[in-house]
Amino acid sequence: MPAEIRTVTDIHKIGQTDWDKCAGADNPFVSFAFLSAMEDSGSASAETGWQPFHLVVTDDDDTIAGIVPLYVKSHSYGEYVFDWSWAEAYERAGGRYYPKLQAAVPFSPVPGPRLLIRPDHPAPERIRKLLISGLCALPERLGIASLHVTFCSGDESRAMEDAGFLPRTGIQYHWYNRGYASFDDFLGALNSRKRKNLRKERKQVRDAGYSFEVLSGDDLKAAHWDRFYAFYHDTSDRKWGQAYLTREFFELLHERLRDRTVLVAAFRDGNMVAGALNLIGSDTLYGRNWGTIDRTPLLHFETCYYQAIDIAIERGLKTVEAGAQGEHKIQRGYEPVLTHSVHLIADAGLRNAVARFLDQERSHISQDREFIMAEHSPFRQE
Repeated sequence: MPAEIRTVTDIHKIGQTDWDKCAGADNPFVSFAFLSAMEDSGSASAETGWQPFHLVVTDDDDTIAGIVPLYVKSHSYGEYVFDWSWAEAYERAGGRYYPKLQAAVPFSPVPGPRLLIRPDHPAPERIRKLLISGLCALPERLGIASLHVTFCSGDESRAMEDAGFLPRTGIQYHWYNRGYASFDDFLGALNSRKRKNLRKERKQVRDAGYSFEVLSGDDLKAAHWDRFYAFYHDTSDRKWGQAYLTREFFELLHERLRDRTVLVAAFRDGNMVAGALNLIGSDTLYGRNWGTIDRTPLLHFETCYYQAIDIAIERGLKTVEAGAQGEHKIQRGYEPVLTHSVHLIADAGLRNAVARFLDQERSHISQDREFIMAEHSPFRQE
C-alpha cells in the first residue's frame, strides 16, 4: 500500500479527530487539546523558537495513520534534555547547530509516546517504520544538523536506535500506588525515620496556617488562573529568566481539558499564595507547573508532592509523575526511573563525539540509579 509522508505547520490542518485517533486518550500531553492550546496561545510558535512542523503519514485512502509532534527549534530552551554543550562544540568547530528539529511536548518533561499511530490500523508496525524513516530523511532534506526525540517510550527508543539514532537516558522520580487506601497506608510502607519525617513536614505546613483546595472542572475560576499565572510567572522569572507559557495558554487549557486539569491551591489568611497544576491521564497524575509568592519552607513539598499522592490514592491512579530532576523526591516516596531520548546527528564528527559522551553518561546514570535505590530508598526493607 502506498503512503504519503508530509509535514504540517499548523495542528488545525490535521484536525482534532484525526490527531486524537492517533494519540489516544492515555496521555493528555500528546492530545490535540493540549498541543493546540500551545499553538493557539502563541506559546509554541516560530516567534518563541518552537515552530510546529508535525510529521504525518497518510495511507492511500487519505486516512491519517500516524503523526509525530515535531517542532523546528531555534534554541534549546524548554526541552529538559540538555544539548547546549553539543551546540557550542559544533559551532566552535564552524558548524551551524540551529535550527534543529525536536519531537517533543513543548516545555513539558513528560514521558509518553512520540510516534502516534492509529490503534485500529491493520499494519501499525509499518506505520511506525514510515514515521521513523520520515524523521531520518528530514535533516538531509532540510540541511540541518540534528533531530531529537525527547521523553519517548523505551520501546520507541529501541526502534529508533535500530534506525541510527543515538540513545540517551535520564532519571526522573515517580511515585507508585501499590494499592494504598490512604496516605497513612502509604506511610506504613516507609521505614520509621522517613515515616516520622513526612508526618512532621505535613504537620509543620498545617500548623503554619496553610489550607489546600483541589480544584478541577467548573470549580476552577478565572480568579484562580489569574493568581496561578502570577505565581508561575514569578517562579519562572526567578529560576529560568523567562516564562514560556502565556496567560492565554492556561485559559485554553481550562477550556479544552477542564475535566483532566487539577489545580492544587494553597491558601493562607484567606489568600491563595501558591499552586501546583496537574493533568490526569488514564492511570497517572502528571505534575505540570508550580508557582508561589510565599517562600515558606516545605510548602513546595506539600503542594506538589504530598497533595499529588493524596489525589492519586483518592482517584485510584497508579502513578504520580512530578516532573524533571529532584533527588529530594526520593525521601518523600518517589522512586528513580529511567527516561529515554534519541538523537539523530547528521555530521559524522559531531555524531562520534556525542556517541562517546552518551556512552559515558549512560554508565553514570545507571550507577547513580542503582546507588540511589540501594542507599537512599525510604521504604522498609522486607
